[in-house]
Amino acid sequence: MGSASAGWLQLGLLVAALAVCYVPVGNYMAHIFTTDKHWRVERGLYKLIGVNPENDQKWSSYLRSMLAFSLISVLFLYGLERLQQYLLLSEGMKGVPPALAWNTAASFVTNTNWQNYSGESTMGYLTQMSGLAVQNFLSAAVGIVVAIALVRGFLRFKTDKLGNFWVDTTRITIRYLIPLAVVGGIVLMAAGVIDNLSSYHTVTTLSGAHQTIVGGPVASQEVIKEAGNNGGGFFNANSAHPFESPNPFTNWFEIFLLLLTAFCLPRTFGKMVKDNRQGYALLAVMVVIWLAAVGGISFFEAQGAGLAPQLAHGAMEGKNVAFGTPGSSLFAASTTVTSTGSVNSFHDSFTAFGGGIADFDIALGEIAPGGVGAGLYGILVLAMVTVFVGGLMVGRTPEYISKKIRPTEMKYAALYFLTLPVLILTATGLSIGLKTPQASILNAGPHGLTEILYAFTSMANNNGSAFAGLTTNTDWYNTVGGIVMLLGRFAPEIFALGLAGSLARQQPVPASAGTMETHKPLFVGMLVGVILVLVGLTYFPALALGPFAEGLH
Repeated sequence: MGSASAGWLQLGLLVAALAVCYVPVGNYMAHIFTTDKHWRVERGLYKLIGVNPENDQKWSSYLRSMLAFSLISVLFLYGLERLQQYLLLSEGMKGVPPALAWNTAASFVTNTNWQNYSGESTMGYLTQMSGLAVQNFLSAAVGIVVAIALVRGFLRFKTDKLGNFWVDTTRITIRYLIPLAVVGGIVLMAAGVIDNLSSYHTVTTLSGAHQTIVGGPVASQEVIKEAGNNGGGFFNANSAHPFESPNPFTNWFEIFLLLLTAFCLPRTFGKMVKDNRQGYALLAVMVVIWLAAVGGISFFEAQGAGLAPQLAHGAMEGKNVAFGTPGSSLFAASTTVTSTGSVNSFHDSFTAFGGGIADFDIALGEIAPGGVGAGLYGILVLAMVTVFVGGLMVGRTPEYISKKIRPTEMKYAALYFLTLPVLILTATGLSIGLKTPQASILNAGPHGLTEILYAFTSMANNNGSAFAGLTTNTDWYNTVGGIVMLLGRFAPEIFALGLAGSLARQQPVPASAGTMETHKPLFVGMLVGVILVLVGLTYFPALALGPFAEGLH
């Protein structure tokens, strides 16, 4: 089978598998958040932390609970990293330096999983399992429950109660994320991904040299790394490492895991608002943008600009030969339209336009399908912007899911959208203009700019993938990067929850002859257009100076 045929087969099987899971998984997540029954283990946890599961919280209380939970998570993970040399299963690893520990703690709590370190030579087993892997579950859960709180804003009226943060987080973790991780972990282990506590073994190679073989609890971290849209790898090579993804099947299965929840959440939305057509409309937008990203990266990587890539029939530098150009392109497109950040190839080695599309994918705000939860609340905000624009065209107050989109809602939406460009472009400009961060740039010209732009786009959007080729384990990038990740995660969530509270206080309005039908192809097309125009106008100058200039040159 040729490389192109293998690529089409992978994509076809992936679409088919996701289509099969869309309804049952989406319905199950809707059931998790709508049932009144508490499991026994959940009641025990509520009693342990002193939470009354029957109490609904105002949006401000929901927000405070989320921020407090995340703050404690950052402090716990930071302390675990700094003290790991005194803990069990440290495997001889020293305490992580302060700036790097801060960056890593902020990274994993915000679901970014940006890594300025090599996991196998920096983090002990206990830190990997009790710190990083635990945050892979919890940060994913936080993203999902914020999205559900926004959905409840459409469902409820004349109230500012959005549910209970502690109940929502407990339920989605115990009832969905943990079972998914158990089943997926078994599949990965059966397919060859290692999972052990065998420490570090030095072996003698056939040539007489010595090599250290690193083992560890990889499969159990790998599965939630992908399924929770985290992306932080046990090894520095991430999913290109044969212990994390040893063959084309594990590569395909990991892509399936990282897309599954985010693509099924529109069904959860449609089920909860009692109109599945609304979910299908959002799904259509996500699929169109995702397929465009896959097609664009695959095309440019298969063509390859330059003599060497053309002779090799593709740009294979920095790619795992087991996956080839199609498997690498599909993986890169899928991780950059989600907030996964996992990589099975070096994006820095992609063609200029291939890498540029990956950067543009992240700049979209990762709403196609986006991070688990983050993609849903992101696209809902953009859907409200779209109906507002449509309302201006016909001269009437816009409505979405029986709620009016008034100036208050648009202010929250505008703040949501403007946060990330301000963070990304400001941090990028400072890193180019100041002497200290300039020393980290290893490539001159447009490619060096692309690396910095990609880094902060990835951090602010909580993606976590890196172009490489940029020295980021410095005090500047560790400190500023941590701040950018925290603001990029929690500022939009603050605005999303404020928007949810504003919607919940409204009285629902019945549909009329002037109501825009938000489940029709016209709305899907408008929403795609609004997304592309907003991102294009915001980031085009920076992209033009970086990947586009390099590609045209």
